[in-house]
Amino acid sequence: MTAAKRADQAAASDGQPGEGARSDAAELELVRQLAERARAEGLSLTGPGGLLGRLTKVVLEGALEGEMDAHLGYARHDPAGRDGGNSRNGHRAKTVLTDVGPAEIAMPRGPGCQLRAGDRGQAAAAAVQGR
Repeated sequence: MTAAKRADQAAASDGQPGEGARSDAAELELVRQLAERARAEGLSLTGPGGLLGRLTKVVLEGALEGEMDAHLGYARHDPAGRDGGNSRNGHRAKTVLTDVGPAEIAMPRGPGCQLRAGDRGQAAAAAVQGR
């Protein structure tokens, strides 16, 4: 193990010895469980509909929801966001290209996001003209 990895583990465990090693072991066990479940269900690791693609989708959607939470200042379904004028506006489907292949994700929309596919050219032109 490198000194940098030991330092990262110590920082993650607030200086308590062995905490990073337990975390690594828990992560490895989780990965093993996912791989076993995928094999049992006949799911391939890579390719369309594979385990890596599904994991990528979950991670991307979780990160986008986290960014929206930070932007709006409240979590999804939190009563603090009701009737405040600064609320979520649903999701839209998007295909992102990743190292493990294309991933279909549900992209959260924030307040005022009502841009339709046909409006993209007009919005881009308005942005260029400074409107």
